[in-house]
Amino acid sequence: MLPFANLSGDPEQDYFVDGVTESLTTDLSRIRGSFVIGRHTAFTYKGRSVDLKQIGRELNVRYVLEGSVQRSGKRVRVNVQLVDAETANHLWAERFDKPIADLFDMQDEIVSQLANPLNAQLIEAEARRAQHSMHPDAMDLAFRGFSSLYKGMTLEYVAQARDLFDRALEIDSRNIRALVGMARVHLAMGAAVLADDRAAHLSAAEANAIKALSLAPDYPWAHLALGGVQIFTNRASQGIAEFEQVLRLDHNSADAHAYTGFAKVFLGSAAETEAHVVEAFRLSPRDIAAYQWMHIVGVAKFQLGADAEAVAWLRRSIDANRNFPVSHFILAAALGLLGVLDEARTAARAGLALDSGFTIRRLRAIQASDNPTYVAWRERYFRGLRLAGVPEG
Repeated sequence: MLPFANLSGDPEQDYFVDGVTESLTTDLSRIRGSFVIGRHTAFTYKGRSVDLKQIGRELNVRYVLEGSVQRSGKRVRVNVQLVDAETANHLWAERFDKPIADLFDMQDEIVSQLANPLNAQLIEAEARRAQHSMHPDAMDLAFRGFSSLYKGMTLEYVAQARDLFDRALEIDSRNIRALVGMARVHLAMGAAVLADDRAAHLSAAEANAIKALSLAPDYPWAHLALGGVQIFTNRASQGIAEFEQVLRLDHNSADAHAYTGFAKVFLGSAAETEAHVVEAFRLSPRDIAAYQWMHIVGVAKFQLGADAEAVAWLRRSIDANRNFPVSHFILAAALGLLGVLDEARTAARAGLALDSGFTIRRLRAIQASDNPTYVAWRERYFRGLRLAGVPEG
């Protein structure tokens, strides 16, 4: 990562610009399996006109992150771009234009809003690179596995990811990223109701997350996966504790905030959910997982009986990513209860096109919470699904 350029024409702003560079370097270094050039080396390039391909060769890095900060009047503009150091091709760019508040609070906000999408972009870039490798290693395969999961939670994408994580673990059974990926695969199968044997999948997800944590106790994504299993196995309070641990390890984890909001649904406190998801969006406004966060608010609104609001959030989720079958089914149920039966049946058919094995019986197989509010909502959900024409099974 190169030092950001100060375009303000005011040398006194260097401290702010350098602070953004240092903080982002620290956050990127938390990405497991990544190698980020230290700040002291990176700052030797400050103020120099550089050839990015040459930097890649000199520092033996695959990607270069460069950017600039410009303060003008009462606003700060930040431009950043990720470049392939071998080809000098631009892979991703982002711009922030914000009113000036407290500079240090702003610095934290800029860093968090860059770190979250950058993580996803680097995984996608590495996955594309690994596809062309004749002899992929475990990390290559793990990157490709996460790239498949990012496309959506359908049986097709989850199966692709599972195969890739399996191959990675055959090469290296202690690969932390692949273990967490496998936990995420099984969590998706159980939580998104993609299989009849939900309990077995959730148990496998927990086992993989625990193994990852035994090898890397401070790996945030492993705590995130474990917390996800817990909220779907009647341990939502423990799940929240795991998400709090994630935030202690990585204060920019937007997912930890969103999943805390989801846990509140299982505790019968859905009125608290939206505030947690709003915080997730503040940290990462254009996150690759945004469709899941919108889904979470939709579920919370549905539990609260605000069915029209639930429909609005669920439609936003589906617009962001149509490859999440459970969003279609919950939308169908909410529309059914609103009496909009044609639209409810259309939503149900869209869900069944993605997950043809979905039935109400499968959904009943595991009760993720014994909270009375949650249990009562589940019965409403089943009633809405019947109105929408979802098979009983």
